Amino acid sequence: MVFKSYMSEALEEARNAGARGEVPVGAVLVSPEGEIVARAGNRTRELSDPSAHAEMLVVRAACAALGSERLPGHDLYVTLEPCAMCAAVIAAARIRRVYYGASDPKSGGVDHGACVFDHPQAHHSPEVYEGLAAQEAEALLRDFFASRR
Repeated sequence: MVFKSYMSEALEEARNAGARGEVPVGAVLVSPEGEIVARAGNRTRELSDPSAHAEMLVVRAACAALGSERLPGHDLYVTLEPCAMCAAVIAAARIRRVYYGASDPKSGGVDHGACVFDHPQAHHSPEVYEGLAAQEAEALLRDFFASRR
């Protein structure tokens, strides 16, 4: 089986989020068959919801579409390292793999900060792959915040 990355689709969602004035983070959730089940960018400001991170939105949409609270075999592509809140939901949903672009030393919850998947309380620990399209993801974030300073 040949690896196919869906990070370009996640980056597209991040760019769309940035254009809406949201922090430019995007995510896509891919089925075991390689189909995109859900895609989203951050919508915390638009929805006045601090939990409306891209990862949360795709997990919610996929679970609703599939009629299940579990997503075994599914892979998540996200442009920024998930925070602790999103990592906890990823574990609860039993997502198989997480691919992320930019690391988040300040608010990350996977390889920084809480390191949710390393805790014995984690219900599930997905495979994690970091650094996919990291430079492009970092540039989106850097440019977004520079334009607001």
